[in-house]
Amino acid sequence: MLPSVTSMPDGSVQDAGHAFGAARRVVLKIGSSLLVDSASGDVDSSWLAAMAGDVARLRAAGKAVIVVSSGAVALGRRRLGLSAGVRLDEKQAAAAVGQSMLMQAWSTALAAHGLVAAQVLLTREDTERRRRWLNARATVEALLALGVVPVVNENDTVATEEIRYGDNDRLAARTAQLARADLLVLLSDIDGLYSADPRRDPGAIHIPFLADLTPEALAAAEGPNVRTGVGSGGMVTKLMAARIARSAGCSTLILSGAAHAPLMALERGARATLIAASGTPMTAYKQWIAGSLEPAGVLVVDNGAAAALAGGKSLLASGVSDVQGGFDAGDCVRVVGPSGLLGVGLVAYAASDCRRIQGRNSREFEALLGWKGPGVAIHRDDLVLTS
Repeated sequence: MLPSVTSMPDGSVQDAGHAFGAARRVVLKIGSSLLVDSASGDVDSSWLAAMAGDVARLRAAGKAVIVVSSGAVALGRRRLGLSAGVRLDEKQAAAAVGQSMLMQAWSTALAAHGLVAAQVLLTREDTERRRRWLNARATVEALLALGVVPVVNENDTVATEEIRYGDNDRLAARTAQLARADLLVLLSDIDGLYSADPRRDPGAIHIPFLADLTPEALAAAEGPNVRTGVGSGGMVTKLMAARIARSAGCSTLILSGAAHAPLMALERGARATLIAASGTPMTAYKQWIAGSLEPAGVLVVDNGAAAALAGGKSLLASGVSDVQGGFDAGDCVRVVGPSGLLGVGLVAYAASDCRRIQGRNSREFEALLGWKGPGVAIHRDDLVLTS
C-alpha cells in the first residue's frame, strides 16, 4: 500500500496546480471515452467546446499546447456501421473515415477561439527512428512557432501491429518527449492514482504526488484500471506513459476529464496526481545526445567558432573548416577545434552538403544547395560541449 504523499529527496512536496501553472509547454492527451459520447457514438460537442476553451486559456497565458486526441477509430466505426471487435484492416478503414471527422470537430471547436488546428499523424517508427523523429520534431516546432495547435493521433491507416503504439497514452508520452514538453496531462475517468482500488475499497487514499515511479506505485495502478466501452487505456498505461515522459524530463499530471473544462477545474483546486520529473527536458535531451549516440563524423571548426560555442552559440557553417566522414542530416558528429574535442551534436546537414556550405554564410545556402535549409550547421539545443 502506498503512502498518501511521496516527497522529493529534499523533503519538498510539489503541488499539481503549481506544476500546471509553471509549465510552458504542455501536451494534453484526450481519450475516446471523453471525446466520443458513448450513447450516440458522435463527438460530444459540448465537452469539446469547453476543452477548446481550456486550450485557448492556456495559449492566452503564453503556454505552447499540443493535443493528442483519440477518437478517429470510434467515430469512423460508427459511420461505417462496424462493431467494436473489427479486423485490423477494418480498423484502419474506420480510422481513415474517422480522422477527417475528428479533425473537423477540433478545427471547429478551436476556431471559435481564433485558433488553428493542424493534424499530425504518427506511428511508433516516427518517434523511435532518429531521422524521422527529427523531421516530426521540426514540423511540430514550426507549427508552434506559427501559433497553430498541433492535434496528434496515431496513423492507424498505415500502422501495422508491430509498429503501433497500442494506446494513445504512450503516443502522448512520446510526443511530449519529441516536443521537449515540461508537462504531460493525461485526462482520465478517475482523478489520479489511489493506494487501492477506490471502487472496491472505501478507505483508498488519493495519491496527490509521486517523486518516482516505484514498483509499489505500478502495483497500486492495477486496481483502478478503469475502462469504458469506447476507450482502451487504463491507469497502468498512464503510469507507463509517465515513465517515458519522466525519462525525458517531463512531469505528468493525471486528472479526471469527466467534467467540462477540466483544466479550469484543476486551476480551481480539483484533485490530480502529479508524477515529478527528475530533471528538465533539455537536460534529458542533451544526456541522450551525449550518451546514447555514436558519432558518425567530425566537423573541424576555427578559433572564432570555438569561442562562439563556448559562449552558448550555435555552430555556423562559416566557422567550419573541415568535414570528415560520411553522415546524414540528424546524425551525431564530433565537433573539434584547434585545441581538441569541443563536444558532440546533431548536425543539420549531410556530410556532402556540409562540404558545400563550410566556410560560407547562411545567405548563400540556397544558391549552393538548391534548397533552403537551416541557417546553422548544429543548433545550440542539439549540441553538448565537453566542458
